[in-house]
Amino acid sequence: CPPSQSAKKENNMASIPHSKGDRGFKKVMKRFDMTLFTVTAILVVDQLAASASIGTQSIFWWIFTMIAFFIPYGLITAELGTTYPEQGGIYGWVRNAFGAKWGARTSWLYWINVALWMPSVYILFAGIFAQLFYPEMTLWTQILLGIVLTWLTVWVNAIALDIGKWVPNIGALFKAIIMLSIGIGGFYYASRNGVANEISLKSVMPTWGASLAFLPVIVYNFLGFELMSGAAEEMDNPARDIPKSIVTAGVIIAAFYLLGTVGILIALPVDEIGLIDGLIDTLRQLFGDSQLGTAFVYGLGLMALYTFFANMVTWTVGANRSAAEAAVDGDLPAIFGKLHEVYKTPVSAAVLTGIVSTVVIILYGFFAGSAEDLFWTLFAFSSVVFLIPYILMFGAFLKLRRIDKDQPRPYRVPGGHGTAVALTVICLLFIFQAIFFFIFVPGDLDWGYAGSIIGGVLVTILVGEWLVARAGATKAALTKN
Repeated sequence: CPPSQSAKKENNMASIPHSKGDRGFKKVMKRFDMTLFTVTAILVVDQLAASASIGTQSIFWWIFTMIAFFIPYGLITAELGTTYPEQGGIYGWVRNAFGAKWGARTSWLYWINVALWMPSVYILFAGIFAQLFYPEMTLWTQILLGIVLTWLTVWVNAIALDIGKWVPNIGALFKAIIMLSIGIGGFYYASRNGVANEISLKSVMPTWGASLAFLPVIVYNFLGFELMSGAAEEMDNPARDIPKSIVTAGVIIAAFYLLGTVGILIALPVDEIGLIDGLIDTLRQLFGDSQLGTAFVYGLGLMALYTFFANMVTWTVGANRSAAEAAVDGDLPAIFGKLHEVYKTPVSAAVLTGIVSTVVIILYGFFAGSAEDLFWTLFAFSSVVFLIPYILMFGAFLKLRRIDKDQPRPYRVPGGHGTAVALTVICLLFIFQAIFFFIFVPGDLDWGYAGSIIGGVLVTILVGEWLVARAGATKAALTKN
């Protein structure tokens, strides 16, 4: 190489901190925990009704997205996670590839998404709780319940991970029971009553229309493989366990999503599937109104409510660690980086999550006309913010392959450079289409709605830029001194 190119390569390599040494994290995440953690993160019961509302063509989109996106995404994440097993996960990968500022931006968007998403999940929790136990519950009572759940999530984030990990572990078990109940119950119901929607080769073929508004939900529902790497330095053996846990969790997740979606479509006509009421309506349809059937509905409903809480615990565990790691490196303000003195958990990032979530859920209470309006608006906005970091993550995969060729890769995506490029482009196309359809609803173009989503995303990005600049100035001053 000419001298200038060699120097550039050396600078790139020098900027990649492959290890920070032992910082006192306890190795509490075994392969079993990592598998259940990933199942809880990705298998989201609260979005099952939204994806089923596409209609029977959702079956095609589940299978297509599973093959074309879910598998490549899992392979890429397995290579990144085993090659760079650093605390902070996605933050570290992007930082290694594109520099500290881009790593900080990624970490900010990844973290703030959870704080923005949490209100929609807990409003959904409150809506289902009301449907089961208190139909007269007002929106503001639901919001109060959401705030209580938010701070309970913060508390779980602050305790030791060897204790807190059991929240998602139990959540994964409950999700499996719910999906099996819906799937098996759906087929049993169909054998006795017939199916609510025609399921045939013709009916599952995709069509262009308003139903595509929910297509991004399927892509969204498959995201989260990288989340466990946020606690990479708390894993027992990431090089060995990450690929195996991704494969195991991926098979479980794919099977349960298909089974649950088919179960809902068998039981409920598409036009009766509600974003909030769909799950409980399905359970009531499947198990009837007998004493035993009602007991099943209440039991599974309570399990579903627990899984919503477990899901938020799982995502905050990963996102708060990414933000804390960026703050420890001086790439986000120090307020994100304070760890619990004993448990080494990201307590300050967790508290900030709780504050932002509380403010957002109260503000949206003034603007939403119903729980379903609140749920979808919060979900779409936070989802666009959530998807942006994946653009950087997939780009980081390719760049690190080029600038860090000598780094040992315990797992490597099969195929050469051409395969890596092809898989990355495919994954990026899925992310871009999901962002587009979250903003511009097919068949129902509403510029007011689109403008509010775009405006909110821009404000979120600008706040992040201010935080990154502030952290950069502080870091530069400390370096100078």
